[in-house]
Amino acid sequence: MKIKKVLVSQPKPASDKSPYYDIAEKYGVEVVFRPFIKVESLSAKEFRQQKVSILEHTAVVFTSRHAIDHFFHLCGELRVTIPETMKYFCVTESVALYIQKYVQYRKRKIFFGNNGKFDDLLPAIIKHKTEKYLVPMSDVHNDDIKNALDKGKVQHTEVVMYRTVSNDFTADEPFDYDMLIFFSPAGVASLQKNFPNFDQGDIKIGTFGSTTAQAVRDAGLRLDLEAPTVQAPSMTAALDMFIKENNKK
Repeated sequence: MKIKKVLVSQPKPASDKSPYYDIAEKYGVEVVFRPFIKVESLSAKEFRQQKVSILEHTAVVFTSRHAIDHFFHLCGELRVTIPETMKYFCVTESVALYIQKYVQYRKRKIFFGNNGKFDDLLPAIIKHKTEKYLVPMSDVHNDDIKNALDKGKVQHTEVVMYRTVSNDFTADEPFDYDMLIFFSPAGVASLQKNFPNFDQGDIKIGTFGSTTAQAVRDAGLRLDLEAPTVQAPSMTAALDMFIKENNKK
């Protein structure tokens, strides 16, 4: 079966120069951006149950734009005014620049890593060891950051500020795709929640990352495309090769 319509379970790209649009034009396929999951803030009541005081901390560690959005959203809900002395430590410069959406950007109070990995940011944090760090997190996370900060003997508090939930399909929303692309196990779980009687049939499924691929297999579904590979380090490169080969048949 030729692939004519692909669902990419991510938000629509901000730029018109996305490689997905190149693929759509190249092969005459329709690419629809429709996340299976969404991120939402905890309520003020849920946050208070963790018994964490934001203002007892002098620095915040941000690992993503989501963390920034939900941190400042909760501060607003809780009527917490962040002092100008607060320091911010971000995994990349682009995440650091995003803080401008909420506060005046002052370079002397904002620090960032270069490669997006927490290990690259850690030396800057350790250099400011006298600070007391707050680490906003999702409800689904591992202990990598906690372990790194513990090892560096850095005073810190991890706190859940946002969660990943299913972005449910409405009853009148069409589901007529020839291929589904997933980027997280939560997306696969959302598919099962929205369509408990999902019959894959000829629908192709592609994934990015080993944990997402395993989630598809664990769900008893057929995995048709797995990325990244040596030949295709990105999802778009893998999708390009797959559609080219599949639509030849």
